[in-house]
Amino acid sequence: MEGTFGPNSERRMLIADGLRRPEGGTCRLMGVINATPDSFHSSSRTSTVDEAVKIGLAMWDAGATWLDIGGESTRPGAEPVAVDEEISRVVPIIKALRQARPIGLISVDTRRSAVARAALQAGADLVNDVSGLRDPAMIEVVLEAKCGVCIMHMQGTPGSMQTQPEYSDCTLEVSTQLLETARALVAAGHPKNLIALDPGVGFGKNLNHNIELLLHPEAFRGVEGFALLWGVSRKSMIGSITGKQDPKDRLAGTLGVAAVAHYEGVDLLRVHDVDEHQDLLSVLDTIA
Repeated sequence: MEGTFGPNSERRMLIADGLRRPEGGTCRLMGVINATPDSFHSSSRTSTVDEAVKIGLAMWDAGATWLDIGGESTRPGAEPVAVDEEISRVVPIIKALRQARPIGLISVDTRRSAVARAALQAGADLVNDVSGLRDPAMIEVVLEAKCGVCIMHMQGTPGSMQTQPEYSDCTLEVSTQLLETARALVAAGHPKNLIALDPGVGFGKNLNHNIELLLHPEAFRGVEGFALLWGVSRKSMIGSITGKQDPKDRLAGTLGVAAVAHYEGVDLLRVHDVDEHQDLLSVLDTIA
């Protein structure tokens, strides 16, 4: 049955295809557009709709399958943004991008059900929820819209998540939580091919936790074979490994993770630098 809003059945086929790396190919790319004044990588911030559309069209042209539009920074220590403010940041951009390129796939990066609903009504195809569908109201929105959804793991909240995160078995605990949430969504009637799982690198994890999660991608697919997304672009993990403290200096390290993702069969990479990632993956795909 069609939802009262959100993508129609034909578009859901495009979404499902966009959540999977092509057979025999490499990772799909999700370009980051932050309609925020305080996201951790300053170059990803946009201040006007026109600027966001210009950047988004360039990312699509460079090879991005998805654009991920966010109106609230969830960097460690970030303060929450009012729901109305978040909606006012993302909805005009989504509408303008949808008008500029009707076939392009658009994701909204939010943990608020009201923002997700408004974004889907504006033309978004997928809800990227960093809180992992903790809010029952968000689950209701996703089920009603029958949209794409990325379920990400986060221990705690952005304001507190990096205060001594602890796990007995990080991979087991993170994968169990994500798979349980995804399976409950499927049991409630959501198509499994519209679900991607993200282990949440940097969201309530220290460096060793992050590395452990990236070393075990197979733990997150389950018997259902859910799509897998990694969001590691320019994060503090890269800085810890390379010694580069400024996010603007972390592109090379980020591309190293992308190379690992290529060989590990990861479906999607959420990145700030689409053109550079596309070049890297094209070379790996051709040679390998």
